[in-house]
Amino acid sequence: MTSLTGNSREQFIKGMFSGVASNYDRMNQLMTFGQHNRWKRITILKTNLSSEKCLLLDLGGGTGDLSRKAIEAFPKTISVVTDFSLPMMQKGQKRTGSQGLRWLAGDAMNLPYSDEVFDAIVSGFLLRNVVNLPRVINEQYRVLKPGGRLVSLETNPLDENKLKPFLHFYIHRVIPLLGQLISRNRSAYNYLANSSEKFMSSVEIIDHMKAVGLKDIGCYKLNFGTIAIHWGEK
Repeated sequence: MTSLTGNSREQFIKGMFSGVASNYDRMNQLMTFGQHNRWKRITILKTNLSSEKCLLLDLGGGTGDLSRKAIEAFPKTISVVTDFSLPMMQKGQKRTGSQGLRWLAGDAMNLPYSDEVFDAIVSGFLLRNVVNLPRVINEQYRVLKPGGRLVSLETNPLDENKLKPFLHFYIHRVIPLLGQLISRNRSAYNYLANSSEKFMSSVEIIDHMKAVGLKDIGCYKLNFGTIAIHWGEK
């Protein structure tokens, strides 16, 4: 499925996330041993949001997990969850802590927002799923206020080290098995493993961020290098 391109890939991704929406948060908790919560909190802190009223875009926000953590850290923040999967957002709206969030269906390549309206933009595991990464980053740059930060939480291809065989086994064998048992959808989690392995490196992501004009770019790797948080400022 990772070989699909253009509209076919976009429709596959949309259908896949809609199909796993009911168990998406549960799977995240299980397959990361709860570590995804720490990664997301770090992602929110990297936005440099203030204690004052700020407008945050949670792009590809799915069930709104990043937004809820933003509100926990910065209670005055107004967070807008934007995703193209309605079932994911509908699932998220039912979760505790979602009452104050705003939800809007939208395409990351054609954001339904005016220029320079958001104080910060976050995304969690979005970039490897889009069909045109430069355009998606450019759209985020467009709607970001000057001085605002773009922060992305994403998987990272396995580094060459002694742990690689064990991590490869876990990602390609254990996670798809959990997907079959919990979501009855092994193919979606096979896709997760394959798309993570074939996705670009942090260096390449940083190059794309530089290309749109972002400054003060940084990268922080976690979980034995399998997870990376990238950020840049407009």
